Amino acid sequence: QVELEESGGGSVQVGGSLRLSCLGPGYIISSACMNWWRQVAGKEREGVAAIDSDGTAVYADPAKGRFTISRDNAKNTVYLQMNDLKPEDAAMYYCGAETGGCGAGMDYYGKGTLVTISS
Repeated sequence: QVELEESGGGSVQVGGSLRLSCLGPGYIISSACMNWWRQVAGKEREGVAAIDSDGTAVYADPAKGRFTISRDNAKNTVYLQMNDLKPEDAAMYYCGAETGGCGAGMDYYGKGTLVTISS
């Protein structure tokens, strides 16, 4: 069973920064399309960013210019650097892995890490 473990969430003020981490098995982190998603209670889950195995990254419009997704294969970790955080960024953030490549559908999810934003 594949386990993905998110960390790095917490409470930050508007305009602040956080770096989320997703730790997983090396063969997943290095070869899958890794994603960050977020969900607010009562709302649909929305994609934030994804990074393919070749390093190509894509971002949802709310994340463009503020968030950066990256991977460190040596540490079996995918990161989401979030800057200039806004109240609407508050959510539970999840990492997910698409072993068939980006767009193939999620195979694995972590349990999430909570981000809260204070004004």
